[in-house]
This record gives sequence, C-alpha cells and structure tokens, in this order.
Amino acid sequence: MLAGSFRTSASTDVSRRCHDRARRLKLYTKILIALALGALIGVVAKAYDVAWLHIAIRAIEPVGTAFIRLMTMIVLPLVVSSLLTGTASLGDARQVGKVGARTLAFALAATAVATGVGLLAFAIVRPGSGLDPAVRDALAAPFASQAQTAATAQTPLLQTVLEIIPRNPFKALADLDLLAVVFFTIVFGAATGQLRPERRAPILAFFDAVTDVSMVIIGWVLTLAPYGVFALSAAVFASFGAELVGSLLLFCLTVIVGELVFGFGVLGVAIAVLVRTSPVAYFRKIARASLVAFSTSSSNAALPVSLEVAETELGVSKRVAGFVLPLSATLNKAGSALYKAVAVMFIAEVYGVGLHLREQLIIIVAATASAISGAGVPGMGMVTILIVLNAVGMRAQAQAGIALVVGVDRLLDMVRTSVNVTCQLVGVGYVARAEGETLRR
Repeated sequence: MLAGSFRTSASTDVSRRCHDRARRLKLYTKILIALALGALIGVVAKAYDVAWLHIAIRAIEPVGTAFIRLMTMIVLPLVVSSLLTGTASLGDARQVGKVGARTLAFALAATAVATGVGLLAFAIVRPGSGLDPAVRDALAAPFASQAQTAATAQTPLLQTVLEIIPRNPFKALADLDLLAVVFFTIVFGAATGQLRPERRAPILAFFDAVTDVSMVIIGWVLTLAPYGVFALSAAVFASFGAELVGSLLLFCLTVIVGELVFGFGVLGVAIAVLVRTSPVAYFRKIARASLVAFSTSSSNAALPVSLEVAETELGVSKRVAGFVLPLSATLNKAGSALYKAVAVMFIAEVYGVGLHLREQLIIIVAATASAISGAGVPGMGMVTILIVLNAVGMRAQAQAGIALVVGVDRLLDMVRTSVNVTCQLVGVGYVARAEGETLRR
C-alpha cells in the first residue's frame, strides 16, 4: 500500500516538474519545436503517403489559418497608433532645432539603404532558386488566379505613387491598403505634432493607449503561435516534403550575410565619413549594447544600455543621447527593414510571384514604413511583414509565406535587432558630431 502511494506521489512529482519545465520554455523555443515537429510529421506523411496523417493535418490546418488572421487583425491598429505617436513626437523634435531633423534623416536613409542591401543580397544568392520547378509550380498553383489578376492589373509607377495618397482614408483602412494608411497616418501625426501641448496631449494619450492595447492582444495571439506554426508547417511539408528545407536554410544565410554587410560594411563607412572616427574602435565601444540587443531581441530592452554606452563610452552629451536614442528606438530599425525585404522576395520566389523594379521600389517604401511602425519587442517581425506583403499585392500568399519563415524568425530577430541598435548608436554619434560635440577616441 505504501509502495503504491509512493509510486503515485513520485509520478505526480515528475509530472509537475515536466509541466513546470514546459511553462518555463521561452516562446521562441516553443515555436522552433513546433516548426520542427510539424515539418517532421509533414515530411513523414508525404514520404510514406500516410493517409490518416494527411487527414489529421488537414483537420488542424484551420488552427494555422486562424493564427494568421488574428495576426493580420491587429496590424492596422498597431501601425496607425505607433506610427502616429512617433510622427507626432517630431513636433517636439523640430522645436529643438536640427537635432530631430538629423535623427529622422539618418534613420530614413539608413533604413532605405539597408532595404537595398537586402534586395542586393537576395539577387546574388537567390535562396529560392534551387527549388525543383515542379515543386515551385505546385506551390504557386493555388494562387494562380490571384497572380493573373495582379499581372493584368499592373499600373505605371507614377500612378502607383499617386495612389499612395488616399482619397478616402477610411476606405483605405477597410481595404487594408497599408501604404495609403501609412501616408495618411504620417500626415495626421505631423499635423498633430504642430498643435499646442494641451490640444495634442489627449490625442497622443488615446493613441498611446491603443498601442498598449494592441501589444496586449499581440501577447495573447503569440501564445497561440506554437500551435499555429505546427499546423502551418505540417500542412506545407505534407504537401511538398523536405524540398523546402535547403531553400529555408539558404534564406537564413542570405539574411545573416546581408545584416553583416550592412552592420559592419555600410555602417563602418558611415562611422568613418559621418562620425569621422575609427570604425573598429567605435564598434568595440558600442559592442555591449549590441550584445544586449542580440540576446533579448528587443531594442527597447537595450535602450538603457545604449544610453549608458553613448554617454560613457562615446562621450555623447546627455542632451543629445537622451533625445536621439529614444526617438531612434522607434524610427531607426534598419536591420528589420533588411530582413523584411529578403523575406518578401524569398516568399515571392518560392510562390512564383515576379517582383520587378516597380515592386522592389514599393518594398523599400513599405519595409521602411513597417520597420518604423513596429514596436521594439520580440516577435514583431511576424506582424509587420504583413505590411510589405500586402503592399506588393501578395495578400493571398501571406499565410503560406509566413508559415515558411516564422519558424526561423527568432534566430533572425536576434541578428536584425543587434543591427538595429548598432545603427541607432551610429546615428547618435553622427548627430552629436554634427552638433559640434567632440567624441572620445
């Protein structure tokens, strides 16, 4: 009797420890495990033609669809609220003279250049080009009608630019015309920034609250991410087996190489030309903040360290560092923009969508806007990448495309966030130097 009671107690303890360990697992670990399990089950179902597995996978696929729809649902409130408050803050930036303008100019230029580097890296590596043509055709087949519609609905570049200006912003919201929404939000935010403080405060308080609510909802949705990723990856790999694994690894390599080229090459040149100091010494001084960003995947979490590094290691004044770095944490996410450019081009290549110069210019604009509008917290890449996919007419492929890249998002999030923070610290050095400050050698 005692032995049986002991065995029951021991079994309960083991079960409780396993449950506690599962609860302690980080979200990205759960997503990675879900991706691996889904891929394994999908590959087995495809390789051995297991009928009951295919039936089970089709039964759970709506879970993945629901996850993507929930992510899409929160995009507009998040983009409008965060972009509006960030733009409105530039009203204060103009009041302090050229500092705000220089911060904004550097952030936009760096983000656009990073997007261009991402497009160039993709053009060189072409991570999706190794797919078997039959597999690519099979992947693209469900979207053939949408592709045909997009091809026949092509408009000249000038007309595309003009259509970014919405005649009815509420219709743009309803149609998920995100570039038009972004344009109107920036104009509205800039106008809000010109109001007197007492008139501006309630507007900013409201949209700050909307941002906070959006982040709570995203937190809820992300708890479903492992289940959605499992369902989506199982469905994809059950249809196409292991053919996609090599292309996915090459996609990761393309992003990482692009981030390294921009992070050390382009920003190294910017340090030498704009900050007029040794890039090697500069990178060494800011390494601590970049490593914190890498480990936390959050530019917001790295902000206190960035402020300390800017003041104590670089010699930037508290006035400049205290203004530029918090603003840059919102505006300057060049590494994120590079990732989105490569991801969208990769998804387009896998699903047989041709994105030419016109679409690539739209990617630069949309990736810059989505990088600015995303909050500096882990997992935002899955949300804001929808902006770029919609902007280039790939709304139909969004669900299947995100299913491909979401599993490796955490690894790439660490790299791109580190580049974001590095770029922000190069920006503060540039602004300080332009303001006449002498930095430490």
